[in-house]
Amino acid sequence: MPIETTLYSLSERAPAPDDRREGERHLTLFRVGTMVIDDRRELCLIRNLSAGGAMLRLYSENIKLGQRMTVELKCGQPLSGKVAWVRTPNLGLIFDAPVDVVAMLSQSEDGPRPRMPRIETSSFCTIREGASMIRARACDISQGGIKIETDALFGRNAEVVVSLPGLPPQPGVVRWTVDGCVGITFNRLLPLPQLIDWLKSRNGARNAA
Repeated sequence: MPIETTLYSLSERAPAPDDRREGERHLTLFRVGTMVIDDRRELCLIRNLSAGGAMLRLYSENIKLGQRMTVELKCGQPLSGKVAWVRTPNLGLIFDAPVDVVAMLSQSEDGPRPRMPRIETSSFCTIREGASMIRARACDISQGGIKIETDALFGRNAEVVVSLPGLPPQPGVVRWTVDGCVGITFNRLLPLPQLIDWLKSRNGARNAA
């Protein structure tokens, strides 16, 4: 079963209600945050976080459109904004100003790190299985693996090598296939500094375009 974790994006667009189809079977391991609204503090789950906003899963009710709130992550950075949409149990928050997602991911934190974050990407990659090679679109990447979009058929536990521009080829294993998407676990974790540098280079290339 695919594992759904908090998804990070460098986009300045705030997450929309339909950024992920409801009803898909996922094991969810979202990052926990603290929501501050009307002088009260409550826990929430961070489903998506981009430079422009966040999608939160809440445990409270009576949240209204346009209401102001602040989300605090474990790193201590308060992210303030207003509610753009509500689709129970989720809501969309638009930040008052764009945040630096790469800097946020590279910050050190006290205590154990949260589960390796997934970062949204639109990079193309090549997947080699034996003598066969295909080109696919990478949807998101973490230190431990990658999700790609492809019509090619891969068997579960197939051994592959993933090549992304700017990163060394990564041997890995296919763990799941769902609706035209494939989840691949790398045999070795990508070092976090290497992944952060790659994200910075991708972001710099996009801003220069």
